[in-house]
Amino acid sequence: MQLGPAWSPEAPSTSNSFPGHNTANTRPGRQDSGTEAGLLPREPRPSMDTVDATMEKLRAQCLSRGASGIQGLARFFRRLDRDGSRSLDADEFRQGLAKLGLVLDQSEAEGVCRRWDRDGSGTLDLEEFLRALRPPMSQAREAVITAAFAKLDRSGDGVVTVDDLRGVYSGRAHPKVRSGEWTEDEVLRRFLDNFDSSEKDGQVTLAEFQDYYSGVSASMNTDEEFVAMMTSAWQL
Repeated sequence: MQLGPAWSPEAPSTSNSFPGHNTANTRPGRQDSGTEAGLLPREPRPSMDTVDATMEKLRAQCLSRGASGIQGLARFFRRLDRDGSRSLDADEFRQGLAKLGLVLDQSEAEGVCRRWDRDGSGTLDLEEFLRALRPPMSQAREAVITAAFAKLDRSGDGVVTVDDLRGVYSGRAHPKVRSGEWTEDEVLRRFLDNFDSSEKDGQVTLAEFQDYYSGVSASMNTDEEFVAMMTSAWQL
């Protein structure tokens, strides 16, 4: 398949915008609540309704920025996670949101962190939170996203690289390749960068692929429309 300007408008392109489309964190856990001397009762988890409302508020703020809103938030928080722990405390979480212009008060941020505190350390499990933030998708939508990723991931190792793309798409038809300005590998790398995290390491994971398409999915009303777009864009 030629990777060039003749692609459908819903298909990914090599431009910067798309038109339509464990490392285990070892921390001591909190003690179980009890009446033994010296033990403090565990803080109650916030109600499901309260945290669900907070997540809906945050999701709406992201989606108001377009299809890439959630992808942008995911990229930003993965960049904040400098130690690779895949976790953030409530202050880091709230300050990060503020830098993106997204607003939660302290109690809302603490409630979200407690909901996705998987090891009792008082910190937010970043990947679990990002998974929950994506707009709900039907099984049909999730399946076609996974199928598209699997087509790209020729090595089957769960990461898409330029080497994987080279076996699926050709960049020879791209105008900048024809003019000699870019090599074919440069076209494929720039194409891949649109799905990649902020580090642009030339590798795209399924989670990053899902982050991108969760925003696209939210803008499409029916499963049939979304599945048809994905099937056409990726020639599934």
